[in-house]
Amino acid sequence: MSTAGKVIKCKAAVVWEVKKPFSIVEIEVAPPKAHEVRIKILASGVCRSDDHVLSGALQVKFPIILGHEAAGVVESVGEGVTCVKPGDKVIPLFAPQCGECSTCKHPRGNLCKMGDLAASGVMPDGTSKFTYKGQQIHTFAGTSTFAEYTVVHESAVVKIDATAPPEKVCLIGCGFSTGYGAAINSAKVEPGSTCAVFGLGGVGLSTVMGCKAAGASRIIGVDINKDKFPKAKEMGATECVNPMDFKKPINEVLYGLTDGEGVDYSFEVIGRTDTMTAALASCHMNYGTSVVVGVPPSASEITFSPALIFTGRTWKGSIFGGWKSKEAVPKLVSDFMGGKFALEPLITHTLPFDKINEGFELLRSGKRFYIDQMVLWGPSESTILF
Repeated sequence: MSTAGKVIKCKAAVVWEVKKPFSIVEIEVAPPKAHEVRIKILASGVCRSDDHVLSGALQVKFPIILGHEAAGVVESVGEGVTCVKPGDKVIPLFAPQCGECSTCKHPRGNLCKMGDLAASGVMPDGTSKFTYKGQQIHTFAGTSTFAEYTVVHESAVVKIDATAPPEKVCLIGCGFSTGYGAAINSAKVEPGSTCAVFGLGGVGLSTVMGCKAAGASRIIGVDINKDKFPKAKEMGATECVNPMDFKKPINEVLYGLTDGEGVDYSFEVIGRTDTMTAALASCHMNYGTSVVVGVPPSASEITFSPALIFTGRTWKGSIFGGWKSKEAVPKLVSDFMGGKFALEPLITHTLPFDKINEGFELLRSGKRFYIDQMVLWGPSESTILF
């Protein structure tokens, strides 16, 4: 029986307050309004940005349904939607592309005005599509993929190859694209260059992959967990260093490893202000470029010597790897399907939806396990059900 135009009751992982675990409850998901799309989620990745909300580092409005890295199938569409139709396999886009705003029209822009970087917790029309016993549940990043069904604006969804495995390509919705694109697009790493990647989780490894694809001759991985080094080298790092093994600052270590020159490109893929300044200080004082990839805590501020950039260094940020999402995501999926890059090494665990709290515990357990990305399976044809 068709569910189009009707309220759907389904499971969702709701966070009621900061530093509290997810609660799996039955919610109501409203049908899509004009220019909105309702999606049946098939698989969703566990991303560090979601954990920042749980810890309080990233401030949002509660209660909320997190999740922003997923793949699914269109269940129904609202009036005026022409970009997708029911039955299409899709990836929701936390970094939308309306195609009309000044940022979308700019050749280098990808921070569309339809996005919710300010964490308003509502859709572009000012509403949320989720309720629990009559109480509004806020939306996260315009996607909220930790639910069996979600509703997104038409600018925040794109059709992908129908044969693409959702449990793998969901990572293209955030983690992989963010890291890979930071090297390819934001830094524009050049062949023969030297790079340093601070943080070797899933996004950091994707950055390593981007540096390698761009032709970097030397890629130095930096992390305080040496258990991550073998995987980093497998993905393209030429060497790895642990800052805890040295008495001097890591930027001095990297200068020593590069004959006093510094690296050409550095990437901070952690989200800490101290490592952001360390990454900046690690690149060449004149032509070096440092890219901030990790999500910074909401209330954080940074202090640094202006001499670090006066000499010519470039310091910049990167949202979703600089990709224009609607244009890039289908192509990235096609590239994956064509064997241009692998996503499998980034996935260490596959869990059923009701194990979401366990998934986040694994994400935080880097000292005991090697964790990059985890995938929470949803109700696909014959896999583990919610």
